[in-house]
Amino acid sequence: MGERWQERFRAGRVGLPSWAREAPDHSLFRSDVSGTWELYAWDRASGERRQVTKRHHGTETGAIDPTGAWVWWFDDSGGDEFGVWRRRPFTGGPDERAFPGLEPSFMGGLALGAGGSAVVGRSTDHGFSAHAGWAGGAAETVYAHREEGWVCGLSRDGSLIALAHSEHGDSRHMAVRVLRAPGTAPGAGDTVADLWDGPGRDLTPVGFAPAGTCLLVLHERHGRREPLLWDPLTGDEREIRLGLAGEVWADWTPAGALLVTEEARGRTALYRYDLGTESLTRLDVPEGVVSAAAERPDGTVEYAWSSAAHPPVVRDTSGSVVLRADGPQAPPSVPAEDAFVEGPGGTVHALVSRPATGTAPYPTVFCLHGGPQVQDRDSFDPAVAAWVDHGFAVVRVNYRGSTGYGAAWRDALEGRVGLTELEDVTAVRDWAVTTGLADPDRLVVEGGSWGGYLALLALGRHPHDWSAGIAAVPIADYATAYADEMEALRSFDRALFGGAPDQVPDRYRRSSPITYAAALRAPVLVLAGENDPRCPIRQVDTYLDRLAALGKEHEVYRFDAGHGSFVVDERIRQMAAELDFALRVTAGEGAAAGAS
Repeated sequence: MGERWQERFRAGRVGLPSWAREAPDHSLFRSDVSGTWELYAWDRASGERRQVTKRHHGTETGAIDPTGAWVWWFDDSGGDEFGVWRRRPFTGGPDERAFPGLEPSFMGGLALGAGGSAVVGRSTDHGFSAHAGWAGGAAETVYAHREEGWVCGLSRDGSLIALAHSEHGDSRHMAVRVLRAPGTAPGAGDTVADLWDGPGRDLTPVGFAPAGTCLLVLHERHGRREPLLWDPLTGDEREIRLGLAGEVWADWTPAGALLVTEEARGRTALYRYDLGTESLTRLDVPEGVVSAAAERPDGTVEYAWSSAAHPPVVRDTSGSVVLRADGPQAPPSVPAEDAFVEGPGGTVHALVSRPATGTAPYPTVFCLHGGPQVQDRDSFDPAVAAWVDHGFAVVRVNYRGSTGYGAAWRDALEGRVGLTELEDVTAVRDWAVTTGLADPDRLVVEGGSWGGYLALLALGRHPHDWSAGIAAVPIADYATAYADEMEALRSFDRALFGGAPDQVPDRYRRSSPITYAAALRAPVLVLAGENDPRCPIRQVDTYLDRLAALGKEHEVYRFDAGHGSFVVDERIRQMAAELDFALRVTAGEGAAAGAS
């Protein structure tokens, strides 16, 4: 059993390959076949694949330039997400700092043009800035503001830059600005046009059309995300009303159509929308989740797909496998079932995975997703499969704050952070017990990042509901976390809470796990990254010190990385620690107070 669950982590995985606009045979993809997530160049004409990056903690973010001549990646230190952009020739060779004059920062987006032109977004304690120039030389500052933003696109001719910004003070609901790029009249950084839908309505710029100046933007004017075409030079707008029930993401195809992904009830559907005929065509994709998709110049659509039962694969719409990792494939797992539970804010959707053997009521783990602005979906997850292999039922709750269920559902947590989400988790927890799915004496609440925060909060606010808790890279002491986290997250927190901790202290106190540490009854395991910029280590230590002073049962697992790890062996060690802890506690063996 133990070997089987580890096989799912060790099985090589590949991401959807991107391709160079002017050299489509030059592709770039991520893979963990080396044991660490890294970037790989793929020459489709020759079939050659070559590892581009090799870093101790792995590499998360990269891009290929439109000419296919250069591979870019973000080079941070120890997983702390603070670093610089580097690039290397696609055919191999030494790497170089893309813009030697730019100091290290957190990522704020990247847009690449032909001929080495680029726009780099940077986030620091001083706010957000965007810099444009030619790689290897100097970069000109074209935008700077105390509030956060993100570089989103560069027009085909290199004259226009699109960025999202939050100058109005709400980084959860962005506005869009288009600027002049360097070398254009009247001047670099001059505003061409602004687009803002007002308070509480987000705008997400996706990218410029393959030809012309039309910008694809995702808007929320009708309560959920939908596409909008906006020409910043003329001001013309065109809403694309697709008539789909779910939320959508869209991107351009090389021919100027839209490739549309619809998210509904934790699953996705893929469509192609022809702007000329205004026709929407559903593509033949199995039920499950398309995590990424793109259309090639020949019209073939490639996509990365998985389901809870079936491991991930990169296919195209003809059914062919486009790219497969070397080595053994991951063993399958069990399918996910839907549950719809009435909560205080409406119907809550959850996904349930039952062990293949045994009978209910099962020992059950509630795996709470991070974000909070993401959702649990019917996709393959080696961690969920590991719990199921060990006899646990797994329940994943798309609580208020999750995406995929409309803007109102996503924003319902504002002002009552953590408390709102737990109302939904509690409703599903009670449903799982009353229907006989879950054994109330063997209930574990588990999560990472925001999910880890909710797990700690649940243990303190609802101490009689849970037998054990596991929190990976969590927020544990919110005020201390705010003081140490990256500025982009401080901006996010101010939007969530309605201000900083010194402005609305009671809100932060009510929503902070450390406030309820004395109420804990169940043992807890905390996993923490030493270099985490999102949920910094000092606030975790503050919480653990409080537990120790109160004599609360707890264990600690520390690891040398940031907000999680891209190293397969480290992920296995963390999963083993979680399983060992949960099995001991649910068997009545307890946890060792203060163990590390």
